[in-house]
Amino acid sequence: MASITLKSVGKSFGDTVVLRDINVAIEDGEFLVLVGPSGCGKSTLLRLLAGLETITSGTLHIGDRLVNDVEPRDRGVAMVFQSYALYPHMTVRENMGFALKIQKQPTDQIRARVDEVAEMLGLSAYLDRRPRQLSGGQRQRVAMGRAIVRQPDAFLFDEPLSNLDAALRTQMRVELKKLHNDLATTMVYVTHDQIEALSLADRIAVLDAGILQQVGTPKELFETPANRFVAQFIGSPSMNILAGAVDDGAFHGDGFTLGPVPDRAAEAVEVGLRPQHLFVASDEETTGDEAVHLKGTLDVVEPMGWEAYAHIHLGEAPIIAHVRAESLHGMAPGDEIHLTITPEHLHFFAADGRRL
Repeated sequence: MASITLKSVGKSFGDTVVLRDINVAIEDGEFLVLVGPSGCGKSTLLRLLAGLETITSGTLHIGDRLVNDVEPRDRGVAMVFQSYALYPHMTVRENMGFALKIQKQPTDQIRARVDEVAEMLGLSAYLDRRPRQLSGGQRQRVAMGRAIVRQPDAFLFDEPLSNLDAALRTQMRVELKKLHNDLATTMVYVTHDQIEALSLADRIAVLDAGILQQVGTPKELFETPANRFVAQFIGSPSMNILAGAVDDGAFHGDGFTLGPVPDRAAEAVEVGLRPQHLFVASDEETTGDEAVHLKGTLDVVEPMGWEAYAHIHLGEAPIIAHVRAESLHGMAPGDEIHLTITPEHLHFFAADGRRL
């Protein structure tokens, strides 16, 4: 196991700057998830850790070693790719043990190590099969097993679940979490899916346009995002952002008023409302003198079993409320709807996007 430390790391391809001044310390045994939209630089950052790309500026340490110029095979890391990258002509056993064979380890030791990892991943019954005889989830477990048998200091995952269907992704997320708990090894995981990030990570690093926006626990990023980008990227459905201005203790937008608002909102040009923090005014959760009240028009309801997504217009501004389905009972599109939110769940943003 090992910590990973990036100090002022930058990466350019010619005149194109892909990563700028990345500073992050990944603790020994931590599960860090890198998230961001396509093209933000998260996969490039992972490739820098693996040694598959050279660092343009800054330093990278794995444990106590400076590894800027160390070859990938000597860094003590193992990478699991989006594509399974299994050898089709080899059995599961041969695929998993191939790296150890290249290292010229004794055959009996390779066999024992592969058997141990196969048992851990539920692959013991498939060791004599070839990749074409396996399901997508089984192939991904083989790819993980091939990395685990090497006993690396750190694991690097590049969107390993993106080729799986929704149900299998959910299952594999659970298995990955269990795997991390069992191995207690440093893991760095790249994904564009913020649900994966929230469910897997000890901490999340959010990237946008090659710039590190915020690093924190899932709870910190959800409740106290550093800026508008993080606020909208983390959470599903994404945070509602409404434009306006503060005047006379209230936030006024296009056809709606929200207030009273706290003093910290004085220079706000936008307010953020998480769908999960909005309640229909008849819900018992919203009783109390401190609740901020909103009035809008119900447009569409998306039933989700016991819960529902209510699409609402506050004046000219569309928002989504994630509420209990029963709280919308008897309501129809076009009806007036009253919502409440507690003041501590209001997020105010300045003109430069920072959270106030």
